[in-house]
Amino acid sequence: MDKKRILIIEDEKKIARFLELELQYEGYEVDIANDGRTGLEMAMKDDADLIVLDLMLPGLSGIEICRRLRGTSDVPIIMLTAKDDVSDKVMGLDVGADDYMTKPFAIEELLARIRVLLKRKLRNDKNEITDENKDILSHDKLKLYKDNYRVEYGDDEIELTKKEFELLEYLMINKNIVLSREKILENVWGYDYFGETNLIDVYIRYLRGKIDQKYGVDVIKTVRGVGYIIRD
Repeated sequence: MDKKRILIIEDEKKIARFLELELQYEGYEVDIANDGRTGLEMAMKDDADLIVLDLMLPGLSGIEICRRLRGTSDVPIIMLTAKDDVSDKVMGLDVGADDYMTKPFAIEELLARIRVLLKRKLRNDKNEITDENKDILSHDKLKLYKDNYRVEYGDDEIELTKKEFELLEYLMINKNIVLSREKILENVWGYDYFGETNLIDVYIRYLRGKIDQKYGVDVIKTVRGVGYIIRD
């Protein structure tokens, strides 16, 4: 089996070296960039299987790197930061990061999240060729096109971030099933999440603003004390 290649974009050289040694010990090939512009150039080569990206970088921020990459690549990105605030997490996830960890963190947890994201990417790659009907989810006038990340309500196209799209997709796939916040975090964010669950409420509010409130409908329903559902 080919070794997976991981790109670390981290300006703190001691942290970068520590991650490099741990990842190499786990059998990964590792590349390192210590500033934002170099990191973006290396990432744009598109040969990394996953990127560990620091938020605060000289030259170009992690947010900007992530935003530019998402224009051309779906490579899994785990964002690292010393900040511990929901707004920072939402910002990183909004521009396309797949996961988020706050320093300091346990290396075992980072390794676990890397494994989950790589497995999910492999699963998604295998499922790329599928029945066309399975690529379109619908609910009344709302349609979600899985193959090109497009959402429409009637004749209008709705612009969603990557995480908003994935959350809506998960809700639509599980239509008529009440989904708890923990279940959503586990499946949309791709790991067993033990932090605050109000991140889901933030994203539900974003989706409702772009769909329910804009078109005067009630697509995403709240089941008090349990979670959320899209119900026929």
